[in-house]
Amino acid sequence: MADPDEYAGLPEDPGVTAVDGLASPAMAGWSNEDRVQLALAVERAARSRAGVTQVENAVYADSEGSAAIASSHGLSASYSATSAWAYASAFAGEGEDLMTGMGIGLGRDPGALDPEAIGHEAADRALELVGARRTPSRRCPVILDAFVAASFAGFIGSMLSADAVQRGRSLFAEREGEVVAGEAFVLSDDGRHPEGPASAPFDGEGAATRRTALIEEGRLAGFLYDARTARKAGRASTANAARGSYRAPPMVGPTNLLLRAGDATLEELVRQAGDGLYVTEVSGLHSGVNPVSGTFSVGATGRLVEGGELGAPVREMTIAGDLVEMLRDVRAVGSGPRWVPFGGSVKAAAVLIGEMAVSGS
Repeated sequence: MADPDEYAGLPEDPGVTAVDGLASPAMAGWSNEDRVQLALAVERAARSRAGVTQVENAVYADSEGSAAIASSHGLSASYSATSAWAYASAFAGEGEDLMTGMGIGLGRDPGALDPEAIGHEAADRALELVGARRTPSRRCPVILDAFVAASFAGFIGSMLSADAVQRGRSLFAEREGEVVAGEAFVLSDDGRHPEGPASAPFDGEGAATRRTALIEEGRLAGFLYDARTARKAGRASTANAARGSYRAPPMVGPTNLLLRAGDATLEELVRQAGDGLYVTEVSGLHSGVNPVSGTFSVGATGRLVEGGELGAPVREMTIAGDLVEMLRDVRAVGSGPRWVPFGGSVKAAAVLIGEMAVSGS
């Protein structure tokens, strides 16, 4: 038996957003043998790089599904969607110098994946770290690569849930309208993006999906709401009611988080950094960040930036600080954004932070 909840209920304005291309008809043309061959092609591509000593795994997976909703507010709608993804994890080096790298590809069907690019990415990310050593502790500019930037963006997106805010479990509570980031850091949630892995015409309660500004011009523009949290706040739902199936109750969650790309290439970000650190991997993000205070300390691996160029590989470091201070010190976001399934469905590019604390030897 549950206690009465005056805010519970369906959204007042149910609807559907037209989102094209969610289901690819090409999926039907791929046999299981074709799928196996794609995974093997990913593995071959990773092994083809000289210096790769092992490919831990090469994985292909896909999904086809349909969702339907009907409500007492008169909504009756459905849609179908397909997705395909592949990844590989490669090792390079020997003994204590054994380093790992991951390559990832996403699409609506297997034909959208490039097995050579996925395998080569895994191999190259591992090879770039061979011989990594510790670096002295210091404060310096830090570049987060797209994988790491996506992980941070995903974590930030979860803290912008109205449910977390209303429960007092988010450092962004009571900060709407405040400057919380550098102007280069523009974050939104878009459940209708045609390429978004989490796109759909409606959310788990039947609200029409839309774009929601989260951080714009450096200011906290708003939060993500489902019908209940919106009613509690006197707002409208942002169509962010997520549910795993019809059996699960809705809960607030991001759809596709988009970190707006800039114009700078990675080489230009490195030149801007001068002397610092290029982080290609972090560990312990969800356990290393306090969602209420915003303080964090996470393990990091990457490469030195020396004289505006990428230098020697480094490992066994931690990067630490305050999340809002880190966001306020964002100097630039790179070009060439990509979809990364870390921290949800996130489209991100590399991010240059003006200064962070790096703890090493």
